[in-house]
This record gives sequence, structure tokens and C-alpha cells, in this order.
Amino acid sequence: MKYRVRHITEYTYGAPVSLCYNMAHLLPRDTRNQRCINQKIQINPPPIYKSEGEDYFGNQTFYFSIQEAHKKLVIDVSTDFEIVPIDAYKEKILPAMTCGELRNLLSAPDTPELRMAKEYLLDSPQIRSSSELKAYAESTFSDEKPILEAALNFTHKIFTEFKFDPNTTTVATPLEQVLKQRSGVCQDFAHLAIGCLRSVGLPARYMSGYLETLPPPGQEKLVGVDASHAWFAVFIPELGWIEFDPTNDLMPTDQHIVTAWGRDYSDVTPLQGVIFEGGGSQQLAVSVDVKRI
Repeated sequence: MKYRVRHITEYTYGAPVSLCYNMAHLLPRDTRNQRCINQKIQINPPPIYKSEGEDYFGNQTFYFSIQEAHKKLVIDVSTDFEIVPIDAYKEKILPAMTCGELRNLLSAPDTPELRMAKEYLLDSPQIRSSSELKAYAESTFSDEKPILEAALNFTHKIFTEFKFDPNTTTVATPLEQVLKQRSGVCQDFAHLAIGCLRSVGLPARYMSGYLETLPPPGQEKLVGVDASHAWFAVFIPELGWIEFDPTNDLMPTDQHIVTAWGRDYSDVTPLQGVIFEGGGSQQLAVSVDVKRI
């Protein structure tokens, strides 16, 4: 399956900005089933300096600086890529490692993969392990439960017990509040799952990207209806990193497009940087379109 993603970010400032430096995570990375074919980045005003690179997690990064006064900044990224559907996991799940076996392996990691996975047990800027999160998850991830089965059940648990509501949280809402109010958005649900897994001693990482949304039968797909999406992945030595989407109660196959992954959202923010002079109030508008080609 081939897709084209167009992600437009537009900042409008209340006063002219004289200088800005930015780093973007807007270029989808290659994965085991995803391959970028070509990409195009347009920035207005044109940057005086730009470069591409990789961050600590292997995500593609794009750095740029603008040194002319501007009241509007537009970053228009278009990427074509191909996704090979992931086969059904059932044949690979059984027999599966149990949660207790994985915890024992992580207590004395003896391979590079296990040592790297153990990094995802640590607290990160937006996710802290806690007794509340542990209490919510520990029965699902008991020692005798197969890790894949437990992760699937926990994905379903979040899907059924939480309400998708973009008006109840912000990027700074603590996970304990999300847990208490039982509502939030995809980022909250991904953070919640990761926080719960880490609180019971299991490694999990944050997945950022896009989700193709299909229109109802007989209706045309609307441009711009797609948005950035978030889900999580669990490390299992037999299988590697396996992904789960609690917002939609499924395991991603060929409609989830990975942009970047890290410990939490702060590692993969689509655009971050600093501005000098001017600025004042600012407005942000984001448009994302995902379509098959």
C-alpha cells in the first residue's frame, strides 16, 4: 500500500519575529514494514540554514533557522511511502513469554536489545511511574500472563473504560488526573498505557505518527481530516517491539504511519524551537492529510 502524507504547520505571530531556530520530527522513518519513497519540505520564509539528521532514537530530524523578520511561519512537508501489511500475530504469539519471565530477564539484561529496552523502564519528562498506575494495571500484567495477551487485554481495557474527549486534557495533564477522570485523547491514552507498563516493570515506548481515516461508504474523503496520532509499543524478546493502539482497540497493521518514537511525547514533538524578539501572542494551525496513491 502506498500513501502520501501532507502535514502543514502554520504559526502566526502578533509581532514580527526577527530570528528563529527549529527542530522538526515531521519526516516518517523507515521501519520493518514501512519505507519512505520520497519527501519534500517547503518552508516560508525560506531558511538561511537547514540540515537533516537523526536523534538518539534513530528518528529523522530536520533543523532550520530563519534570520529575516516574519509574522508567519509555514512548514509544508509532503512524504510518499510504502507500507507492507503486518501479518496477523496469532501464529507468532503462542507460546508467548509471560510477564514474569520478561521481568526476570530485565533484572539482569545480557543482550544489547534487553539493555536498550531497559531504558524504557525509566521515568521520562512526561511519564512517571506511580502507585496509582501500578494498581490500575498489575492484575492485567500478573507474572503468569503471556505478555502479548496481557497487552491486548490492557489495550481493550483503556478503550472501554476511557472516553475520547479533546476538551478534558492538555499536553501537561498529569496521568493520575487522566486516570481519575477516565477521558482524554490518543496522546493521553498512549502515555497512560506506557506509565502503567513501566509501573509494573515492563518496557514500553511512545509511538508518534498518522492514522489513515477512511470515510463512510459512498462519501468522499475530506482533505485535512487526518491528524497526528499516538500509540504505544511493548518490547518482547521473541518478537521485538509490538505496537498497540488503545484509542482504536487494535494492533496496527497497514494504516498506522510511524513518524518517530521515544520515551514520551516530549522526545518526538513535531516542531520545537526558540524565537527572538517580537512573537507576542501566537496562533497555531495544523492540517494533516493522509491519502492512498
